[in-house]
Amino acid sequence: MSEPFKQYPDSGNLHATMSKKTEKSPDYFGEIAINLKDTTNVRTENGLTIFKLSGWKKHSKAGKTYLALSISRFVPEGTVSPKSQDNDEDVPF
Repeated sequence: MSEPFKQYPDSGNLHATMSKKTEKSPDYFGEIAINLKDTTNVRTENGLTIFKLSGWKKHSKAGKTYLALSISRFVPEGTVSPKSQDNDEDVPF
């Protein structure tokens, strides 16, 4: 049996479904851990909390492919997020 993934705040994973029971069964399944006690830096619209979701294709020790997930919280303009300092997409050139 595979080793369970360690949960980190604002991150998760999706795994491909190996055998679908019906045509409507999901193609991927997984979890994401969100710290709901931390309501700072969240964006809401029409009563919904909005997060930016990112994914990376990875391989488990057992050789299975999965998507590692991360959410980004809203950061007001003019402030710098600790996560965005290491993100090449935020570089202005």
